[in-house]
Amino acid sequence: MLQNRRIYLPPLSMIGPGALNDLAEELKSLPYKKALFVTDKVLMQIGVAESVLKVLESSNIKTIVFDDVKPNPTVKNVNNGLELLKENDCDFIITLGGGSPQDCGKAIGILATNGGNIEDYEGIHLSKHVSLPIIAINTTAGTASEVTINYVITDEKLHKKMVMVDKNCLVSIAVNDPELMLGKPADLTAATGMDALTHAIETYVTKGAFEWSDVLALEAIKLISKSLEKAVHNGQDLEARNQMAWGQFIAGQAFSNAGLGYVHSMAHQLGGVYDLPHGVANAVLLPHVEKFNIPECAPKLKKVAEAMGVDVSEMNDTEGANAAIEAIKNLSKAVGIPSGLKELGVKEKDFELMSKNALDDVCTGGNPREVTLSDTIGIYEAAM
Repeated sequence: MLQNRRIYLPPLSMIGPGALNDLAEELKSLPYKKALFVTDKVLMQIGVAESVLKVLESSNIKTIVFDDVKPNPTVKNVNNGLELLKENDCDFIITLGGGSPQDCGKAIGILATNGGNIEDYEGIHLSKHVSLPIIAINTTAGTASEVTINYVITDEKLHKKMVMVDKNCLVSIAVNDPELMLGKPADLTAATGMDALTHAIETYVTKGAFEWSDVLALEAIKLISKSLEKAVHNGQDLEARNQMAWGQFIAGQAFSNAGLGYVHSMAHQLGGVYDLPHGVANAVLLPHVEKFNIPECAPKLKKVAEAMGVDVSEMNDTEGANAAIEAIKNLSKAVGIPSGLKELGVKEKDFELMSKNALDDVCTGGNPREVTLSDTIGIYEAAM
């Protein structure tokens, strides 16, 4: 069936070794004067932020540093950042980090031009005005927030992750320089990499998938499957880092325009209740949700197995789909992802509440198979 598609992408993306230096030249031609520099304390402590700030200084950009972003950014983080932006009359935002600073920066940018509270924008395209200009510098191969129309903020009072899908939050410039990803800890590399793989696989099987997203998703699966283990075991492998940067980059473009599924719906609840790393939650849940999805998308999951390097030539669709599940589990194990939710401290007493909230999550509608409350509780139980 012929369909009319809208594809949302940042106006400019810079990717590859040395992209940060190219940004310095680009900044000299822009009218912005003072940036709110949104990052986290770890990047400040290890010197990554300092090196980026020096590049910005060479472009005569003044910066006000806001580094109080939590791994799962909260409403309080957003409000504090917005207050600092207003106090210092910043005319744009620069984000540095993985998904946490990127999401927090987007939320600040939306509130700067739309007003209200960030809780007002949970849902799909609820803002009226384009965000304050954002330049997003990515340091992990994971969430791809720097290229998507999505951001996630934790309501710390309700212990709930709010998902915002908003075309107005797209950044002005996205930067993916794998040199900034060198030397990142193995556990962080594994978690963010499995997050990117989850994006690619969920996008490939989602109800909203179409020709363009399918091509990107399959290529992302191939790149990530070939390079993640190398990047985890040798953090200085620039080629592996570069391949991971490309994999997460194109997976982000795909899911931003096609949607995700129930892995994310369920993982969001683990982040909201237990403050677990999003990539780890996704990695643990991914094989269990996709096993549940086999009746609706076995042919596509067989192609996932093939993209992950499995010889499926002698397999039927169901066998190929099960091979994909095993390939996901094997890669998770190889990069050191915990084997189950129990290892992460998750309690069965929270399953019903998390399952109810998962059913209401923005990502649920994209799952290829309809899900019930009992189905969800069963998936959490299987993932223990």
